[in-house]
Amino acid sequence: MNINIINKKIETIMKGTGESEFFSFGSILFMASLVYGAIVKLREIFYQSGILSTKRLSCIVISIGNLTVGGTGKTPMTIYVARLAKKLGYKVAILSRGYKGLSEKTGGIVSDGKTIFMGPDAAGDEPYMMASRLKKIPVIVGKNRYKEGMSAIKKYVPDVIVLDDAFQHLRLMRDINLVLLDNSSPYGNMHLLPRGTLREPISSLSRGDAFVFTRSDSSSVFEEKTALINLKHYAKEKPIYKSFHAPYIYKIVKGKNISLQKEKESSFSVNYKFLKGRKVFVFSGIARNTDFRRTLESLKCDVRGFLEFADHHQYSTTDFDDIFRSAKNAEVDCLVTTEKDYVRISSKIKWPIDLVVIGIEISFGDDEEAFNTFIKNRLEGFKGE
Repeated sequence: MNINIINKKIETIMKGTGESEFFSFGSILFMASLVYGAIVKLREIFYQSGILSTKRLSCIVISIGNLTVGGTGKTPMTIYVARLAKKLGYKVAILSRGYKGLSEKTGGIVSDGKTIFMGPDAAGDEPYMMASRLKKIPVIVGKNRYKEGMSAIKKYVPDVIVLDDAFQHLRLMRDINLVLLDNSSPYGNMHLLPRGTLREPISSLSRGDAFVFTRSDSSSVFEEKTALINLKHYAKEKPIYKSFHAPYIYKIVKGKNISLQKEKESSFSVNYKFLKGRKVFVFSGIARNTDFRRTLESLKCDVRGFLEFADHHQYSTTDFDDIFRSAKNAEVDCLVTTEKDYVRISSKIKWPIDLVVIGIEISFGDDEEAFNTFIKNRLEGFKGE
């Protein structure tokens, strides 16, 4: 069987809600998930008992993480929290694993807050994106978070280190554990990997200090109430907040056409109204491609076609040929992709038509003051110790 077909079948089962028949492919994945769950639980026990050592950095550590695989908004949340801590007067650095980047194993400095030293291939998509967006906040990558954290402390003397995607990284102590839950599917199908999308059992939520539902405008009242009831069982009296993904125009890259000439100055703007009614061809390679398409539809674009790829996809010449041919056949005004995709391809191609790059920022809406106060008070509490 073709490997792509197998991967697609596994993905369908992981995201499905139905029960698998005995001896089906799904039942095999379920048995594998039991083994995986036992290993995860044993690992947690080893850390709790001290058999596996946990190390502490000499600064305040905030972890941004989640319970499931896939995009819950960790990167924009990391950016939000880092900016908030800096605004509160703290020196901040960001520490990321640098998933699928060439420097993931060896570690290294993506940015010192002024100069970017690594491209997306070396740094990984998300760290490079954070380095591009953040000023005066160093970004460091490496699988060994403690080692890279010590390096960050030596070079930049931060008061606060924000860990990107670190809820499962038990080797490093953290002072604030923020757990993100996608409001539309906070626990997937309730199964652990590889039968479902849970990285660890739901009971692990008890390690969190605060919880944030992301994409809080994307589910029904019933789904939202059910998710909240399940969470409160583990959250106890800990705070729970709602947040939203707010799209904005990150960049408009000039192509050979002149369809968007008047909007060339719209980079880094929330003013995306010019997209209303535009005929667009969309492509993306992120964890939640379908959600990106919904975002474009919510902006009232006329989506004439959509090519989706796997998360962290490395675009080839063939991919671009397919995109351009499809866009030409659809007679669109422009191409549209995500900021995360753009950082991987910005230097690889000349665009025959304009490319609109959509970025995402976190908005807390009515919960903004409460969340910001929570972070402020916790940081002041640690500073006073």
